[in-house]
Amino acid sequence: MPSFQTFKDLSITFKPHPVTEDVLVKKDAAAIRQSVSNLLYTRKTERPFDYNIGTNLYNLLFEPLNSITAGLIATEIRTVITQYEPRIVIDNIEVSTNFSDNGFDVLLSYIIVGRDDDLIDLNLFLERL
Repeated sequence: MPSFQTFKDLSITFKPHPVTEDVLVKKDAAAIRQSVSNLLYTRKTERPFDYNIGTNLYNLLFEPLNSITAGLIATEIRTVITQYEPRIVIDNIEVSTNFSDNGFDVLLSYIIVGRDDDLIDLNLFLERL
């Protein structure tokens, strides 16, 4: 019988549960999706006590909108997830330029380690603010 691993993380909203008034909890795929999003949207040097966590995605968004920048974005995503999110294995990262919306479309496909779930896709749109 295969082992089935469960993951739990605190919700970053810190809203109380309506009945127990404890902090809400994200479970399994939702917890990992939240963790991956946090890693990608965190700038390097932003987190106290561990300045290496995060990416340079915000800096890359102000580079030319071309395939070279898309490749650099894919490399940043792969590096931070491989280094700081051991619960998943990346299957594929596709970064494409979106000239009409002036940004990058990102499709991240991954598998959760220790589970028999299907491939999970995370779609993001990165744009300059």
